[in-house]
Amino acid sequence: MLVIHATFPIEPTHRDRAVEQMRTLAERSRAEDGIVDYRVTTDIDDPTLFRFVEQYESEAAFEAHVETDHFRDFEAALPELLDGEPDVTRFDVENVSDVEL
Repeated sequence: MLVIHATFPIEPTHRDRAVEQMRTLAERSRAEDGIVDYRVTTDIDDPTLFRFVEQYESEAAFEAHVETDHFRDFEAALPELLDGEPDVTRFDVENVSDVEL
């Protein structure tokens, strides 16, 4: 499994537009083959900081995702929406298990 964790600081005046872009991206991404989960959230302390948590079955699923029109549309819009540098981290996961609370 491949997991991507990304944070995007969004310019406050572009927040509504960014939310619509992210909503479209997330909805369409979740419908792709090979995507286990694809979520976008806002930070509890900063409503202009968005966090992406993406889970892919394989490298091939991730590579297919970055070639989709909805990903490319988001990627093209992003420079205008940002208020700082994004931070993207990739995790290659060998084992996954539930944690009981």
